[in-house]
Amino acid sequence: MKLVTFELAGKPAAGYVDGDQIVVCDVSPDAMFAVRTLIASGAKGVLSWSEAGSAGARRVARTDVKLLPPIPEPRRDIFCVGKNYHAHAAEFHSSGFDSGAKEAVPSAPVIFTKATTSVVGPDAIVMGSYDPTHTVDYEGELAVVIGTRAFQVSRDAALEHIFGYVIVNDVTSRELQRHHNQWVIGKGIDTFCPMGPWIATADEIEDVGALELVTRINGEVRQKASVSDLIFDIPTLIETMSRTMTLLPGDIIATGTPVGVGIGFTPPKYLVEGDRMSVSITGLGELNNTIG
Repeated sequence: MKLVTFELAGKPAAGYVDGDQIVVCDVSPDAMFAVRTLIASGAKGVLSWSEAGSAGARRVARTDVKLLPPIPEPRRDIFCVGKNYHAHAAEFHSSGFDSGAKEAVPSAPVIFTKATTSVVGPDAIVMGSYDPTHTVDYEGELAVVIGTRAFQVSRDAALEHIFGYVIVNDVTSRELQRHHNQWVIGKGIDTFCPMGPWIATADEIEDVGALELVTRINGEVRQKASVSDLIFDIPTLIETMSRTMTLLPGDIIATGTPVGVGIGFTPPKYLVEGDRMSVSITGLGELNNTIG
């Protein structure tokens, strides 16, 4: 099932994608939180929406609604993994922006967060003007959505705690990232975490490693990689993070970006007003946003 949150007649609603249509499952005042609530309820919640669709729930054309982030207001900051593709780790380390890092390829996962207020949906404007340094960069990524509470989970059991997958664009101010010697400020800027268009439940993805990620800027392919190229795979990330802290239903983990970001070019190719970013991943659709 592909879960979406959207605007219908000017009000939030939630449901799932069925071909060119969206099955409307929630138009209540709490519809903004419906997908988050469904995730916490697990298989029972998914079944209830599926049954609603089978019972004749209202359907609308996908082209008639404005998609919002699948989880417009995550309960916690987005967890992110830095330098998690070999070629990108080398690219970033040699760029001069990897302040304080001794290793080109990390020996353990590098974890940071993006503020919940950075989240925006498909076709939303990413406010590059909020970056006073004018060094905005893109990072297309596969993100994992946690489905069940996870603490001290083994690598072998990690996949059991995944609800689904979604596309994230870890938009970044490179100079702020370097200036502050850590990544939260440069990556947590309002609107700097586009997400969507939907969350695909784990059963929709037969082989996560086989997924292909492609990022285009103004139609030009900049990033193209297989998720199998991750340095630390998804089970390892969940095992590592849950070793000392509890992951909660609805938590989002962005697994890292491949080679081809703007700072990998000489000179760097920073984003400017009007630039169009497009991130696609097999089975997860396409996430499009414009720099404002």
